[in-house]
Amino acid sequence: VFGKDINLILVLSNLSSDRKSVRVDMSASTILYTRRTVAEILKAATSVELGPRQGKHIRVKIPYTHYGRYLTTDKRIQVTALCEVMRTHGLKLLVEKTIILEDTNIIIKIPRRVVVNKAVSLEISYANPLPEPVSRCVLLVTLMNQQVKINLARLAPRERSKIYFEFTPRRAGPLQLQVDFSCDKFSHVKGFVTIAVAPA
Repeated sequence: VFGKDINLILVLSNLSSDRKSVRVDMSASTILYTRRTVAEILKAATSVELGPRQGKHIRVKIPYTHYGRYLTTDKRIQVTALCEVMRTHGLKLLVEKTIILEDTNIIIKIPRRVVVNKAVSLEISYANPLPEPVSRCVLLVTLMNQQVKINLARLAPRERSKIYFEFTPRRAGPLQLQVDFSCDKFSHVKGFVTIAVAPA
Protein backbone atom coordinates (compact mmCIF):
# COMPACT_ATOMS: atom_id res chain seq x y z
CA VAL A 1 0.00 0.00 0.00
CA PHE A 2 1.24 3.49 -0.88
CA GLY A 3 2.87 5.17 2.12
CA LYS A 4 3.93 1.92 3.85
CA ASP A 5 7.25 0.07 3.86
CA ILE A 6 7.49 -2.67 1.21
CA ASN A 7 8.48 -6.16 2.40
CA LEU A 8 9.52 -8.78 -0.18
CA ILE A 9 10.80 -12.35 0.00
CA LEU A 10 13.08 -13.94 -2.62
CA VAL A 11 12.89 -17.74 -2.51
CA LEU A 12 15.97 -19.67 -3.68
CA SER A 13 15.81 -23.45 -4.15
CA ASN A 14 18.65 -25.85 -4.94
CA LEU A 15 17.09 -28.71 -6.92
CA SER A 16 20.37 -30.62 -7.32
CA SER A 17 22.19 -33.05 -5.03
CA ASP A 18 25.30 -30.78 -4.85
CA ARG A 19 26.00 -27.81 -2.59
CA LYS A 20 25.63 -24.43 -4.31
CA SER A 21 27.01 -20.98 -3.54
CA VAL A 22 24.81 -18.23 -4.96
CA ARG A 23 25.59 -14.53 -5.16
CA VAL A 24 22.47 -12.34 -5.29
CA ASP A 25 22.59 -8.73 -6.54
CA MET A 26 19.33 -6.95 -5.86
CA SER A 27 18.13 -3.56 -7.03
CA ALA A 28 14.87 -1.61 -7.06
CA SER A 29 13.87 1.50 -9.00
CA THR A 30 10.78 3.64 -9.32
CA ILE A 31 9.53 3.46 -12.91
CA LEU A 32 6.94 4.90 -15.27
CA TYR A 33 4.24 2.69 -16.82
CA THR A 34 6.49 2.53 -19.92
CA ARG A 35 9.09 0.80 -17.65
CA ARG A 36 11.45 3.77 -17.96
CA THR A 37 13.53 4.15 -14.79
CA VAL A 38 12.99 7.26 -12.68
CA ALA A 39 15.35 6.65 -9.73
CA GLU A 40 17.22 3.76 -8.12
CA ILE A 41 16.01 3.29 -4.54
CA LEU A 42 17.75 0.08 -3.46
CA LYS A 43 21.00 -1.72 -4.21
CA ALA A 44 22.12 -4.72 -2.15
CA ALA A 45 24.25 -7.85 -2.55
CA THR A 46 24.42 -11.03 -0.52
CA SER A 47 25.76 -14.59 -0.81
CA VAL A 48 23.83 -17.73 0.12
CA GLU A 49 25.01 -21.30 0.67
CA LEU A 50 22.45 -23.91 -0.36
CA GLY A 51 22.78 -27.57 0.62
CA PRO A 52 21.44 -30.39 -1.59
CA ARG A 53 17.66 -29.94 -2.20
CA GLN A 54 17.65 -26.98 0.18
CA GLY A 55 15.65 -23.76 -0.11
CA LYS A 56 16.27 -20.41 1.57
CA HIS A 57 14.36 -17.15 1.87
CA ILE A 58 16.00 -13.73 1.47
CA ARG A 59 13.98 -10.91 2.99
CA VAL A 60 14.13 -7.45 1.41
CA LYS A 61 12.67 -4.28 2.90
CA ILE A 62 12.19 -1.02 1.01
CA PRO A 63 11.24 1.70 3.53
CA TYR A 64 8.82 4.44 2.46
CA THR A 65 11.60 6.95 3.19
CA HIS A 66 13.63 5.37 0.33
CA TYR A 67 10.95 5.45 -2.36
CA GLY A 68 8.42 8.15 -1.35
CA ARG A 69 9.91 11.21 -3.04
CA TYR A 70 10.87 9.31 -6.20
CA LEU A 71 7.47 7.75 -6.89
CA THR A 72 5.52 9.03 -9.90
CA THR A 73 1.73 9.06 -10.28
CA ASP A 74 2.09 5.57 -11.84
CA LYS A 75 3.13 4.31 -8.36
CA ARG A 76 5.31 1.55 -9.86
CA ILE A 77 8.50 0.00 -8.49
CA GLN A 78 10.64 -2.49 -10.46
CA VAL A 79 12.61 -5.00 -8.35
CA THR A 80 15.31 -7.21 -9.90
CA ALA A 81 17.47 -9.97 -8.46
CA LEU A 82 20.43 -11.30 -10.45
CA CYS A 83 21.36 -14.69 -9.02
CA GLU A 84 24.75 -16.11 -10.03
CA VAL A 85 25.69 -19.69 -9.14
CA MET A 86 29.41 -19.60 -8.33
CA ARG A 87 31.93 -22.01 -9.89
CA THR A 88 29.55 -22.97 -12.74
CA HIS A 89 31.07 -20.90 -15.58
CA GLY A 90 28.75 -17.96 -15.03
CA LEU A 91 25.33 -19.60 -14.69
CA LYS A 92 22.95 -16.69 -13.99
CA LEU A 93 19.24 -16.25 -13.37
CA LEU A 94 17.40 -12.91 -13.50
CA VAL A 95 14.20 -12.46 -11.47
CA GLU A 96 12.05 -9.35 -12.05
CA LYS A 97 8.90 -8.08 -10.38
CA THR A 98 6.91 -4.90 -10.93
CA ILE A 99 5.04 -3.67 -7.88
CA ILE A 100 2.07 -1.33 -8.33
CA LEU A 101 1.24 0.32 -5.02
CA GLU A 102 -2.44 0.48 -4.14
CA ASP A 103 -4.29 3.58 -2.98
CA THR A 104 -6.79 3.19 -0.16
CA ASN A 105 -7.18 6.92 0.37
CA ILE A 106 -10.58 7.73 -1.16
CA ILE A 107 -13.84 6.27 0.19
CA ILE A 108 -17.15 7.50 -1.22
CA LYS A 109 -20.39 6.69 0.64
CA ILE A 110 -23.69 7.19 -1.16
CA PRO A 111 -27.26 6.88 0.19
CA ARG A 112 -29.11 3.65 -0.50
CA ARG A 113 -31.63 5.38 -2.75
CA VAL A 114 -30.93 8.33 -5.07
CA VAL A 115 -33.93 9.88 -6.88
CA VAL A 116 -34.24 12.37 -9.74
CA ASN A 117 -34.73 16.03 -8.69
CA LYS A 118 -34.15 15.25 -5.01
CA ALA A 119 -31.05 16.65 -3.26
CA VAL A 120 -28.60 13.99 -2.12
CA SER A 121 -25.61 14.23 0.23
CA LEU A 122 -22.48 12.09 -0.30
CA GLU A 123 -19.70 11.46 2.20
CA ILE A 124 -16.21 11.68 0.66
CA SER A 125 -13.46 10.44 2.95
CA TYR A 126 -9.78 11.05 2.11
CA ALA A 127 -6.52 10.26 3.90
CA ASN A 128 -2.84 10.99 4.23
CA PRO A 129 -1.18 7.53 4.14
CA LEU A 130 2.29 8.98 4.79
CA PRO A 131 4.29 9.09 8.04
CA GLU A 132 4.66 12.87 7.54
CA PRO A 133 2.16 15.77 7.33
CA VAL A 134 0.85 17.02 3.98
CA SER A 135 -0.42 20.46 2.99
CA ARG A 136 -1.94 22.25 -0.03
CA CYS A 137 -4.60 19.52 -0.17
CA VAL A 138 -7.12 19.79 -3.01
CA LEU A 139 -10.11 17.63 -3.91
CA LEU A 140 -11.42 17.77 -7.48
CA VAL A 141 -14.95 16.36 -7.79
CA THR A 142 -16.28 15.59 -11.30
CA LEU A 143 -20.01 14.95 -11.69
CA MET A 144 -22.56 15.54 -14.48
CA ASN A 145 -19.80 17.01 -16.72
CA GLN A 146 -18.95 19.62 -14.09
CA GLN A 147 -15.87 19.95 -11.89
CA VAL A 148 -15.78 21.38 -8.39
CA LYS A 149 -12.42 22.23 -6.79
CA ILE A 150 -12.35 22.07 -2.98
CA ASN A 151 -9.35 23.36 -0.99
CA LEU A 152 -8.80 21.32 2.18
CA ALA A 153 -6.93 21.74 5.45
CA ARG A 154 -3.50 20.14 5.94
CA LEU A 155 -3.47 16.55 7.19
CA ALA A 156 -1.32 15.10 9.97
CA PRO A 157 0.59 11.83 9.41
CA ARG A 158 -1.86 8.94 8.73
CA GLU A 159 -4.84 11.28 9.32
CA ARG A 160 -8.21 10.63 7.65
CA SER A 161 -10.82 13.33 7.16
CA LYS A 162 -14.14 13.71 5.36
CA ILE A 163 -16.37 16.23 3.63
CA TYR A 164 -20.02 16.14 2.60
CA PHE A 165 -20.91 16.93 -1.00
CA GLU A 166 -24.49 17.78 -1.98
CA PHE A 167 -26.00 17.68 -5.48
CA THR A 168 -29.35 17.15 -7.23
CA PRO A 169 -29.48 14.60 -10.09
CA ARG A 170 -31.49 15.80 -13.12
CA ARG A 171 -32.09 12.48 -14.91
CA ALA A 172 -32.57 8.81 -14.12
CA GLY A 173 -29.93 6.20 -14.93
CA PRO A 174 -26.26 5.62 -14.04
CA LEU A 175 -24.22 8.63 -12.98
CA GLN A 176 -20.45 8.51 -12.47
CA LEU A 177 -18.80 10.51 -9.72
CA GLN A 178 -15.01 10.88 -9.82
CA VAL A 179 -12.80 12.27 -7.07
CA ASP A 180 -9.16 13.32 -7.49
CA PHE A 181 -7.10 14.10 -4.36
CA SER A 182 -3.74 15.91 -4.51
CA CYS A 183 -1.38 17.57 -2.04
CA ASP A 184 2.23 18.77 -1.81
CA LYS A 185 3.67 15.22 -1.33
CA PHE A 186 1.61 13.23 -3.89
CA SER A 187 -0.98 13.84 -6.59
CA HIS A 188 -3.91 12.34 -8.49
CA VAL A 189 -5.13 9.77 -5.99
CA LYS A 190 -8.43 8.82 -7.58
CA GLY A 191 -11.70 7.29 -6.47
CA PHE A 192 -14.92 6.83 -8.37
CA VAL A 193 -18.37 5.39 -7.94
CA THR A 194 -21.36 4.81 -10.23
CA ILE A 195 -24.62 6.09 -8.75
CA ALA A 196 -27.89 4.49 -9.86
CA VAL A 197 -30.44 7.34 -10.06
CA ALA A 198 -34.07 6.18 -9.78
CA PRO A 199 -36.99 7.92 -11.56
CA ALA A 200 -39.04 10.28 -9.40
